Amino acid sequence: MWSLETLGRARLSRHFWMREFLHSEIGNFHEISNIPDDPDLALERGRAFATTLLDPLEETFGRIFVRSGYRSVRLNAFGNAHKLNCARNDYPLECHIWDLPDRPVAGASIVIPWFADRYAQGRDWRDLAWWLHDHLDYSDIWFFPKLCAFNLAWRPVPLRRIDSYIVPKGTLLKAGADPAETRDQRAARYADFPPFRGIALPA
Repeated sequence: MWSLETLGRARLSRHFWMREFLHSEIGNFHEISNIPDDPDLALERGRAFATTLLDPLEETFGRIFVRSGYRSVRLNAFGNAHKLNCARNDYPLECHIWDLPDRPVAGASIVIPWFADRYAQGRDWRDLAWWLHDHLDYSDIWFFPKLCAFNLAWRPVPLRRIDSYIVPKGTLLKAGADPAETRDQRAARYADFPPFRGIALPA
């Protein structure tokens, strides 16, 4: 029997616990609980997400800010119905609902403060996008203008897709496609980034 306190104390990875993913301004304001229907499944996928994608980010750039993490089916549906920046529950790229039995995905909207400071000074969001592409085994990424926040998703079979609401808007990389820029061109964009700390992807 799970209690909310026990669920919040569940550790997902070296740096992350479930509690920080359960916070929701929408849920707090509208008094909608944000508790998984299947806590064990949410934890299983959350651990894969945090271990594979978030830990390397935190170890490379410092503290990662989780802007919007897990959402219950009910909470996400409410947010979508009331135009609160939540995608439809059945949208293929929706990554916040971690415990749908037939959709293995976990994700969150996050901010990297190290890059947000540089973005505020005019840094191109694509510098970070290509760094993420070249270093992480992500599934899908979607960038937003405020703070250069982005949705980052894990799936057992990654899509490797990047989209953005920041100019130039649209799809930077289609699922399964090769980048328009060469590896050397991409690396030149992020040459001043901190050294990567994590398991390197094959070249």
